[in-house]
Amino acid sequence: MSGPPSEAAVRDVVERAEAAERALSGPPRLPERVRARFAEVDTWVFDLDNTLYPAGSPVWPMIDERITRWLADLMGIDGMTARGLQKYYYRRYGTTLKGLIEDHAIAPEAFLSFVHDIDRTSLLPNPVLVEAVRALPGRKLILTNGSKEHALRTTEQLGFAADGFEAVFDIVSADLVPKPEAATYDRFLELHGVDPRRAAMVEDLVKNLRVPHERGMATVLVVPPATAEDNREPWERLGAEEPYVDAATDDLAAFLVGLELGLAREA
Repeated sequence: MSGPPSEAAVRDVVERAEAAERALSGPPRLPERVRARFAEVDTWVFDLDNTLYPAGSPVWPMIDERITRWLADLMGIDGMTARGLQKYYYRRYGTTLKGLIEDHAIAPEAFLSFVHDIDRTSLLPNPVLVEAVRALPGRKLILTNGSKEHALRTTEQLGFAADGFEAVFDIVSADLVPKPEAATYDRFLELHGVDPRRAAMVEDLVKNLRVPHERGMATVLVVPPATAEDNREPWERLGAEEPYVDAATDDLAAFLVGLELGLAREA
């Protein structure tokens, strides 16, 4: 017999209900400069974790905890020491995996399989976001430092169809070089034939938007609502005012609807 829902699950329900209510009341009227910046976009590139699902979701903390467990088991160290090493690797190399490869030459497949082996049932479907993404004109792709399997299972849980995204460019596709390295974006753009001047990058980490902006992409920073728990590191929560952020939103579905792209292109 299952117990009562967790605090995170209850919070997720409330946030989904609020988003649905906002969607029913009509799209927000975004500033003209924002709508103009995205008016010609025909390729939409989405990060996954803390972007397509909210930063207050329990999904990322579960992955984060399993990374700590992997390090502790690999090195025979206690959890606190493993946690400190994990965060050191993450900040220095962009992902813990990259640090482990550099320092310990581990096999990435086993690591990725272990850390993404989580229960996603607490992540509720988000039909409002699914429809907002579906309605966007042009191509939709995912660019993530996680694994393809994690992206597919997570988007399925959110309610996206199997063909909801044209492709997933994951950390393996990037030859294990994570965002925000310029080589990763360049590899992605070339592999998928993306013209960055007609593309948009949607991310929750501001550091991952600098290179896309330099390449000519429109950029969207997704931030948690003020009432939501933010599971990101403190140093990751800054930067919404950076010049390479074209727009910031705490409600991705409402933002995409508010761009009014279908209306603009039918006019």
